[in-house]
Amino acid sequence: MPTGVHLRDARRQLFDAAERVLLRDGPNGLTSRAVTDEAACAKGVLHRHFSDFDAFLAELVLDRAARLEAQARALREAVGTATVTDNLTEALTALFGPVPVAIIPLVTFRDALRARLRQAMPHGGIAILTQVTAAVSAYLAEERALGRVSADADLDSLTLSLVGGGHLLFADRDADPPTTATVRKLVASVLADAVPPKPR
Repeated sequence: MPTGVHLRDARRQLFDAAERVLLRDGPNGLTSRAVTDEAACAKGVLHRHFSDFDAFLAELVLDRAARLEAQARALREAVGTATVTDNLTEALTALFGPVPVAIIPLVTFRDALRARLRQAMPHGGIAILTQVTAAVSAYLAEERALGRVSADADLDSLTLSLVGGGHLLFADRDADPPTTATVRKLVASVLADAVPPKPR
């Protein structure tokens, strides 16, 4: 009796299967058996490519975190265009998409996974949040250089407020994502004293 199908690109297919399990069943449902069942392959396939399940999860998180670079790049390219509030509203909605939001609790509740991520990258123990924080901070710094954010604005505090507030808005897996208007209200409130009013 066959134990599963042959995987041409095993790593990619296992990662994609893990993502589907994570989105459907949450962090508690993400087990090695669930991943290999979802990928329709033998359990041994995972262990041929990764030393253990935490090694697999670390590679999965790093792979998905790297995908955030496209959203970070789009935010950098938005510097000086539209409004700071609109740009950050759009960026937070993209950066806190379903997959990144599902990965954050996975990292939070697995000590061994956080330890591996810290070894793999700076501040890797809070992967995803680290990438979002870096993107928002860099954007605010560039907008401040253009004078679209106040020169005396505390960028660290603004960044933490935007990232922390944004994560809270998107974190409830059982509810619909927040509306654009809700995200924009958060951003506008955080930036209220940091973005100079438009001249009349």
